[in-house]
Amino acid sequence: MYNGGMPEQQHVAIIDLGSNTARVVVISATPGYSYRLEDEIREVVRLRQGMTDEGLAEDAVRRGFATLRLFKRFCDGVGANPVIATATSAVRDAANGAQFVERVQAELGLELRVLDGEREAYYGTIGALNDVALNDGAVLDIGGGSAQISLVRGRRYVRGQSAPIGALALTDRLIKHDPIGDGEFKAVRAEVERQLDTFDWLDSVPGQLVGLGGTIRNMARIEAERRDYPLSTLHGFALTQKSVQESIDQLRTLPINKRLKVPGLRADRADIILAGAIVIDAVMARLKVKELTVAVNGLREGLFYEYFWGHLVDPVISDIRSFGVLNLARTYHYQKTHANHVRFLAGRMFDQLAPLHGYGAPERELLAAAALLHDLGTVIGYDAHDVHSQTLIANAGLPGFSPREIALIALLARYHRKGTPSTGAYATVLREGDDLLLMRLAAILRLAEYLERGRTSAVDDVAVSLFEEADGRKVLRLTLIADVYPAVEIWQTQRNAVDLMEKAYERAVVIDSTAAPG
Repeated sequence: MYNGGMPEQQHVAIIDLGSNTARVVVISATPGYSYRLEDEIREVVRLRQGMTDEGLAEDAVRRGFATLRLFKRFCDGVGANPVIATATSAVRDAANGAQFVERVQAELGLELRVLDGEREAYYGTIGALNDVALNDGAVLDIGGGSAQISLVRGRRYVRGQSAPIGALALTDRLIKHDPIGDGEFKAVRAEVERQLDTFDWLDSVPGQLVGLGGTIRNMARIEAERRDYPLSTLHGFALTQKSVQESIDQLRTLPINKRLKVPGLRADRADIILAGAIVIDAVMARLKVKELTVAVNGLREGLFYEYFWGHLVDPVISDIRSFGVLNLARTYHYQKTHANHVRFLAGRMFDQLAPLHGYGAPERELLAAAALLHDLGTVIGYDAHDVHSQTLIANAGLPGFSPREIALIALLARYHRKGTPSTGAYATVLREGDDLLLMRLAAILRLAEYLERGRTSAVDDVAVSLFEEADGRKVLRLTLIADVYPAVEIWQTQRNAVDLMEKAYERAVVIDSTAAPG
């Protein structure tokens, strides 16, 4: 994995042959150091469609094999190594599944690993745990042929179980009319409840519910469209049971041709989405939760993390928030020395200004993340790099952070050097008081940026003092700790950062230095 002490970059491909959809993802990775999704191909194969006691239908085999052939050529073309290929419920349940696997190996040279239900649950959970902040709770993964529910305690996978209640499987077995009839609707719900009865441990599941898979992401996208959600990624999105039930009530009355007009609904899921939505609602009711946190990562990413974190006993990083920020910084080749010093100075000022702002560790963490990531946009170009940084951060889906937190980090990067901070389109995911929080943290970050303007760490530290003049004027003094008078830094700070600081904290700002002008 390492060459002469330097990290070696690889292109890792994960092929996931599901019951409804096949995907291949290519991830550029330096194992244990950083990774980035490079490319993805998605193809609807409906592998389970038409399956009988004799096994996979001939047409389904043809679609699956043709897709795998194309995926193999794609992986060869991008130089992917390793290529990790898996199949799930359709192949494992089919009477002719073994023959299909043998043919894939013989004709394509792909070693197709068929996952049993428990391992499918495991890998989906590993993907989710490296994506969202889940300590104790459950992970729900709804696929085409099956659904998996896993128990998590202390950020560790405990157990998982699979049931044949995937969106495609339920639709094929129980829904024959368009739109669905009342009897069919009740039959789907009854079958889901019957299968959930086999999970005799569900009543003991504590805390949070995390969801993954195409059905859940699509249901989240429908709600996001209703909310006018400002982020392109659904990472950490809160899918409410109320919204799921509203979608069910809408979808069950619509024929497929009208479902296609529902904002956010993928065309290739229009015929199976209702069955999947019923599963979501039933699981939420069993666990007595009112919302589900969406994980963008799933089985494919779980397989990847097993490879990426191969040096760990358990392929789950303990602090996904810190690593997520660092991974994004490394991906876009951040200026490490500069970014770290800006973070240090920002942290020092934040701590000393606590009597004025009253914020604590959560807000400090957001400031630190923005400090490390503020210059990412220079990878696109220096001009407007603050705007580019905002875009990159907002679309990255920082692991462990909520949509609100991602929006704030992105906005802090946006306003790290100029402009009057504004929540803009992100207001819909922010809380009351976040506009003031944004301005105060942006003022600190901007000061730290300009105190490091020369990129030489000329300002070793900064001491903040608060006092009131005899005339009643409130003053905030910044004493710059430096061996040599930081002329460039003082000039730039006074010109570009002092006005925002004065506005944010309603005090006059005075700057001096321990080193006298030379």
